[in-house]
Amino acid sequence: MNSKSLVSVVIRTLNEEKHLEELLEAIKAQDQSEFNIETVIIDSGSTDRTLEIAEQYGCRITYIKKEEFTFGKSLNDGCEFANGDYLVFVSGHCIPVDCYWIRNLVRPLVTKCSYTYGRQLGRDTTKFSERQLFDKYFPNVSRIPQVGFFCNNANSAIRRDDWLAHRFNEELTGCEDMYLAKLLVDSGKKIGYVAEAPVYHIHDETWEKVKIRYEREAIALQQIMPQVQLSLIDMITYITVGIVKDIRNAYSKGVLYKEVKSIVLFRAVQYYGAYVGNKNHRKLSQRMKYKYFYPRVTDMDVSEKISEFKREN
Repeated sequence: MNSKSLVSVVIRTLNEEKHLEELLEAIKAQDQSEFNIETVIIDSGSTDRTLEIAEQYGCRITYIKKEEFTFGKSLNDGCEFANGDYLVFVSGHCIPVDCYWIRNLVRPLVTKCSYTYGRQLGRDTTKFSERQLFDKYFPNVSRIPQVGFFCNNANSAIRRDDWLAHRFNEELTGCEDMYLAKLLVDSGKKIGYVAEAPVYHIHDETWEKVKIRYEREAIALQQIMPQVQLSLIDMITYITVGIVKDIRNAYSKGVLYKEVKSIVLFRAVQYYGAYVGNKNHRKLSQRMKYKYFYPRVTDMDVSEKISEFKREN
């Protein structure tokens, strides 16, 4: 009789064909000496080869309408569809570094933690400044358990019973991971950081998409930590300090000439987006939801889909 626990890998997808096959191949190669593994896709309307690829790899597939999508609801729906005792979350553009990723990420959940997250590394088109952020927030030393409630669902895992006790907030524009982690910590549970469970996180975004990402995360952070305020002076200070630090790092690595433009642009749009989001306390309109959740959609597409949504409802 097979007594191993089941791990469900839950992947949110929308047109992820570029990296999905590599991700699913890496999941297929995972060590299963301690856990059985299933892969669940929660798709919000892919029009490329995403679903075809998922079917080829034997994934269990479920769906969410674009009009209903938030990061939290998508994960909650995916978790409900999944069968595992442990739930692993990974972005469709993240690639596990080795075959022990799932084993190492889930192990602490058995006895030490309720929620874990793994290391993130840059690859391919990852911008220089984002690599510095990865190094800061995802260091090479594990903390099991850690102090605080920082967590990141691009590479994470949670016990099913702890997810059921709180579930993800379905109204947030981002940071649903930190919101749930805070609830767990406040109830006496532990969060763990596992450096031995790394993935390559491949961001290939325009500058507008980078701005939108930090804007929506800042809006969400207001509901988690309302005491955090970002003034215009703060924004200018953080941009300046970030640029100076990154330039020093780039110079020490001998890549300053190649990366200086990217450094300036990244830090500018990062903190400008955070500043705009920090000041935004409005209830999200349907147009704003499309902007934050579907940054690839054009303004014309947004107008058409809002009209369609209104007709159907």
